[in-house]
Amino acid sequence: MKAFQLQDDWSIDHLRLVERPDPTPGPGQVLIRLSAASLNYRDLFVLRRGYGAATGTLPLVPVSDGVGEVVALGAGVERLAIGDRVCPMFFPDWIGGEPRLARMARILGGPVDGTMAGLMAIGAESVARVPPHLSDVEAATLPCAALTAWRALVTEGRVKAGDTVLVQGTGGVSLFALQFAKALGARVIATSSSDAKLERARTLGADAGINYRTTPEWGKAAREIAGGDGVDHVVEVGGEQTLTQSLRAVRVGGTLSLIGVLSGGKMDVRLGPVVTRAVRMQGVTVGCRDDFEAMVRAVEQHRLQPIVDRVFAFEDLRAALDHLASGTQFGKVCIRHAA
Repeated sequence: MKAFQLQDDWSIDHLRLVERPDPTPGPGQVLIRLSAASLNYRDLFVLRRGYGAATGTLPLVPVSDGVGEVVALGAGVERLAIGDRVCPMFFPDWIGGEPRLARMARILGGPVDGTMAGLMAIGAESVARVPPHLSDVEAATLPCAALTAWRALVTEGRVKAGDTVLVQGTGGVSLFALQFAKALGARVIATSSSDAKLERARTLGADAGINYRTTPEWGKAAREIAGGDGVDHVVEVGGEQTLTQSLRAVRVGGTLSLIGVLSGGKMDVRLGPVVTRAVRMQGVTVGCRDDFEAMVRAVEQHRLQPIVDRVFAFEDLRAALDHLASGTQFGKVCIRHAA
């Protein structure tokens, strides 16, 4: 089978398209013929060994997210059938329950081989069926970005109708959070540096938009739009350079879901107001298979459609990664595997 692998050194320049032996499913495993993948900023970090020793060892097949068809069953597999369309889980060992080190140690795309390959043998418990109304490319966006947004708002955030949710930017997690929040009956404020992107966010249901370039004190602006004390929930993907404004936006007793560190990983904020205003700061790292299956039911019920920015051919992985790194996308950057 064809596969991309990172070899020799940790750098995007060491990605190589290679031939690998076809895997076979062992007991309790399924064999998936992968048809599409989607990219996350994590994939860029992996290429430069951004997670240290936890990134894994070389050679490594990159990219965590993908979808495919079950083409063979190992001995003892009963929960799936040949022909099922499934996504392998970001955390193959986190089936349900609370986050635990043992459940989160193995991650597709580093340290475990990921989805930029023709075939994947994986535990049958580590995959889940996808909504039938989604294309392969759309379904490939679900395991990381969609599930992160779902866990932030639903599993951990308990967002309800009438709440106000602030989403930062127009990347995959933020747009999924916008869609899920609207499905829950919440009001959504979106931020972006682009008025054109804010207008597109409004077409998806955003109730208000703030350009953080022209409104540097966007936390105050969001609080005023929300009325009263501030927003109920902030989906925080920026990190170092956005956290202060997020804390200004959130209400007393509100929740701030810490998801990304796109603007830096250090925290330099006044902690007093966090304590005195009883703000809940919750770290969110994707989710488990049980979360995924609950999310899929909601996606089916509301007929939600993931927002795909561009689709690249399998052989054009480098160009797709460069496009992701540019930060110009609106929604998910995806890969279509060869037929």
